[in-house]
Amino acid sequence: MRKRGSILVGLLWCLALLSVLVIGLLHSAHLDLRVTKNQGDQIQAHYLALAGIEKAKALIYHDAADRKRSAKNHNGAVYDSAQDFRDVSFGRGQFRVFRQGGREEGGKLFYGIADEESRLNVNRASADELGKLYGMRPEIAAAILDWRDPDNTPTPGGAEAEYYASLQPPYLPRNGPLQTTREMLMISGVTRELFLGEDTNQNGLLDPEEDDGRDSLPPDNRDGILDTGWSGLVTVDSSVLNRNAAGEERVNIQSSDEKTLAAVRGISAELAKAIVVYRGQKEFQSLADLLDVGAVIQQNPNQPPPANQPRNATQSTARGRAAQSNQGANSGAQATGPKLVSQELLMEIADDVTTLSQDTQPGAININTASAEVLACLPGISQELAQAIVAYRRSAGFFPNVAYLLKVDGFTRDIFKQVAPKVCCRSETFRILCEGKVNSTGARKRIQVIVRLKPGDIETLSWREDL
Repeated sequence: MRKRGSILVGLLWCLALLSVLVIGLLHSAHLDLRVTKNQGDQIQAHYLALAGIEKAKALIYHDAADRKRSAKNHNGAVYDSAQDFRDVSFGRGQFRVFRQGGREEGGKLFYGIADEESRLNVNRASADELGKLYGMRPEIAAAILDWRDPDNTPTPGGAEAEYYASLQPPYLPRNGPLQTTREMLMISGVTRELFLGEDTNQNGLLDPEEDDGRDSLPPDNRDGILDTGWSGLVTVDSSVLNRNAAGEERVNIQSSDEKTLAAVRGISAELAKAIVVYRGQKEFQSLADLLDVGAVIQQNPNQPPPANQPRNATQSTARGRAAQSNQGANSGAQATGPKLVSQELLMEIADDVTTLSQDTQPGAININTASAEVLACLPGISQELAQAIVAYRRSAGFFPNVAYLLKVDGFTRDIFKQVAPKVCCRSETFRILCEGKVNSTGARKRIQVIVRLKPGDIETLSWREDL
C-alpha cells in the first residue's frame, strides 16, 4: 500500500508539473499572439496614416488645379475641411489629418493641412527679420547667419568653427543652408526653451502634459494654447514659383520690351512705353515703384540729362539689353509727367508682373496664412500693423495679390516697397500630419510629411514618424 501511495503521489506531482508547464506555454503563446496582433495593428495603423497622407496630397493637387482654372491664389479649402479629413473610415480603422491652431485661431484643433509659406524661412531671413522673433537676441541672430554662411569668419557676436570645435563633443557649423529647423538647436545661444517652447516632443500638438501648469514636465502656462516657441514659426522649406494665379509666367518690368508689357491686361501702350523710359532712369526695386511711373515727356535733345540719368543707353546696363533697344527709340524722354499707375490699377496688374528675374521666390511669406507674429518679422511691419493685416483678411477675405496690402489701414507705399519682394499670396509647400487608428484595439500611428507642389507632381521633402 505504501508503494502504491508513493506512486500515486509521484503521479500527482508529475501531473501538477505538467499542468504548470502547459499553463505556462499557453500563457506564453497568448502573449506571443497578443504581441503579434499588436504589431499587426501597428502596421495597419501605419498604413491607415499613409492613406490619409495620400488623400491629403491628392486634395492639395486638385485644389491647386482648381485655383489655376479660376485664377485664384488662395481659397483656404484644404486648411480646414472636416468632411475630408476628420476620422475617415477605411478598412478596419480610420485616419484623420489635423493641425493645432495658433493663438489667433483660439488654439483649437483643425482638420486640414498647414503650409510652410506661413513661416519665416531661417535660410533666407535677414538678421533684422530674425531679430523680431520673440526672445531672439542679436548674438543668436548673428550665430544663425554664421551657421548658414559659407565661411568661418564670425560676425560680431556670432559663432563659427572655432567656437563649436571647443564644445564637448565638438562639431562644425553647417556653413550652408540648414537642412531641418531642429538643426537650430546646435546653434550657439539657441536653447530648447526658445526653440520648442511647451512643445518638447515637437509634435505640434497640445498634449495633456503641455497644458497642466507645473504638475508635470514641461512647465506651461495652462492657457489651453500650445506655445511652440520658434519651432512653430520657422521653416527651411518655403518657396513658391514666380507665376501668377493662373500658373502663367509673370512679365518682368525690369527687362521686357514694350510689346510684351502692353500684352499684360491693364497695361496700355502708353504705360508700357513709360515703364521702359522710367527704368532707363531708375531701377525698379519693387512693384511699388510702378506707382511712381509718370507719363513720358519728350525733352529737347540738346538739353543735358539730369545728374542721375545716364547719357546713353549703354550706361544703364544690367537691366537690359532687351530694354535698351526701346530706350534708344525713346532717347531724350523722361517718365516725369502725371502718374499713370493708380493704386487700383496696381492691384489689377500686380499678380501678372514682377521685378524678380529668378523662377522662384524662396522664403516668400504668404500674407493669406502667416500669423501676426510671423508678419511682424517683415521689414517696416509693426506688431499692430501685422494684426491689422490678419484682421483685414478675416473681414474682407483673402488677398487676391500682394498689392491689396495697400488697402490695410496704416499700410503705406513706403512699407509696401520694402515687403513686396518678400511676400506672396499662395502656398506651394505643405505640412501634412496624419494619424491612423485601428478601431478594435485603438492602436495609433502618426506620420508627418512636408510636400511641395511641382508641375504635374507633388514632391516629398521630409518624412517623420517619431510623433
